[in-house]
Amino acid sequence: MALPIYDDHLHLSPSGRNIEALKEFKAEGGTGLTLVNLPYPEVQIADGEDFRKAYDITVNFSEAGRELGLNVHTAVGPYPILLIHLAEQYGLERAESIMMRGMEIAAEYVADGRADLIGEVGRPHFDVPQDIVDACNRVLQYGMDLAHENDCAVMIHSESEEWTDRNLAEMARSSGMDPRMVVKHSSPPWVTPEETYGVTPSVPASRKLIREALSKGRHFMLETDFIDDPARPTSIMAVTTVPKRVKGLYATGELSEEDVYRMCQDIPESLYGRR
Repeated sequence: MALPIYDDHLHLSPSGRNIEALKEFKAEGGTGLTLVNLPYPEVQIADGEDFRKAYDITVNFSEAGRELGLNVHTAVGPYPILLIHLAEQYGLERAESIMMRGMEIAAEYVADGRADLIGEVGRPHFDVPQDIVDACNRVLQYGMDLAHENDCAVMIHSESEEWTDRNLAEMARSSGMDPRMVVKHSSPPWVTPEETYGVTPSVPASRKLIREALSKGRHFMLETDFIDDPARPTSIMAVTTVPKRVKGLYATGELSEEDVYRMCQDIPESLYGRR
């Protein structure tokens, strides 16, 4: 029986290879993924209800992936960098309101089974004015409140500082969430409880980062953050990266069969398995 191979953070674009990219992922041995919503150039967000158009694109790609036989979990939510652009156009107060509505609609998609988790949401990974950070945190806290109500995970886009996971864990607990249900996208190779504060790390699938994470434990997932950009077909990593890494590390004995099942089946199903 083939090993499960799961990419925890992958995007598809209407202008990209989309389903062909998923076919390539499967051909390389991939069996499952978290398909994550991003702002699509085809959808202009000027009002909270506009998020439905973007989320529907992601949901439709997910359905197509399942038709290929892939285990697809769907993440929808208002991308945090979007708040900056909305604030430039409409002012911060209206921008925050639009993002809040985006969170509510994401929770609605989870509640009715069209999505499995809220994401990627959070705050910018680069320096921005404090009022932007504060607004992002309010939107994120609201998203965690909604995630707790719907018993689903939240996938985070944010900075990766020493204090980040502690802060995210505190926010989760204040919403009543188990910090384990908070997934840190593009996480450093933080694996131990002392490093993660209970937050679940999703580590970019570079050999260096994987081996550093493996030196500490096995409680993490792997991701490419493939963005399906026709101008940059292997950005952020190629869609085949996780299958190649997992198979390679399994072949060398650096990953056991038990390790692969834990990272590529047990952890994602425990977080996202709502079907």
